[in-house]
Amino acid sequence: MSKADENEFKPSRRGLFKVGLTAAVGAVVATCFALVPRRAHAAKASKTVAMYQPKPHGNQFCANCIHFIPGKTPQADGTCQVVEGSISPHGWCVLYAPKA
Repeated sequence: MSKADENEFKPSRRGLFKVGLTAAVGAVVATCFALVPRRAHAAKASKTVAMYQPKPHGNQFCANCIHFIPGKTPQADGTCQVVEGSISPHGWCVLYAPKA
């Protein structure tokens, strides 16, 4: 076998199938990773969906939740990372998660 024969490209169906399959899987994985950040920034839940109420639920209340973003004063309404709209520090919803 000469050197020219060794460097010649000789595709086989199996080899082409493997390359094609690998490329297809890579494209699907890349697309999935490209979509993840968009989903992470999805819209906030409405107050209705979150079952928000402007009063505490026992000893659980928004000011003690990891999602709550306080207002200008401790008594002022703030916002929430996961629920849309103005949120009372004394409110509560089903997405409540206590601060550590």
